[in-house]
Amino acid sequence: MFVTVLKGKIEEIELPVAKVDIIISEWMGYFLLYENMLNTVLYARDKWLVSDGILLPDKASLYLTAIDDANYKEDKIEFWNNVYGFNMSCIKKQAIMEPLVDTVDQKQIVTDCQLLKIMNISQMVSGDASFTVPFKLEAERDDYIHALVAYFDVSFTKCHKLMGFSTGPRSRATHWKQTILYLEDVLTICEGEVLSGNMTVAPDQKNPRNIDIMIKYALNGQRCVVSRTQYYKMR
Repeated sequence: MFVTVLKGKIEEIELPVAKVDIIISEWMGYFLLYENMLNTVLYARDKWLVSDGILLPDKASLYLTAIDDANYKEDKIEFWNNVYGFNMSCIKKQAIMEPLVDTVDQKQIVTDCQLLKIMNISQMVSGDASFTVPFKLEAERDDYIHALVAYFDVSFTKCHKLMGFSTGPRSRATHWKQTILYLEDVLTICEGEVLSGNMTVAPDQKNPRNIDIMIKYALNGQRCVVSRTQYYKMR
């Protein structure tokens, strides 16, 4: 047995064989899709993988939940309202548009978790990284909501033994952490109430490695009524 190592970009490299039986790729980025590595692995799948070949990991699931995170929002975002006596709220608007990649304490979670999208790599085509999905998050306790949190699970379903892992806040921490999307509003939600809306995700037109996210959300509760659209840019 011998191993041949080839160095280069997957889009440019030439293999010494026409087709392969298996491709193993760590294609997942922050928020699952950041850096657009999905299209790269789909390119490799279509170019090199035999018709009954295996691509691992082959399935990923994107989730959403909501958290209470008053301390961070006050320190890093509301801070711009009064910077040593100066109103710099114009920077606050930019700061809130940039998702934060960080580890969330599971005690911060206020709602249940919603499955947004399942990606089966063997069935996907280029362009599937753009989508719009609805969500409904039900509050598990009376609390405040300062941000939405996205994370993903990954599965190796084609192995002889089902394997996988989660990047969620209730699982062991990974380098992907979670992606936190801060809301302009502080939502007061009561147990059983539902924060609903939809999320649109698409690669940035100028740089497809970046992601544009639009979230429309609404809450019609006892203590809070709100309806808003927010835009985020992962750069």
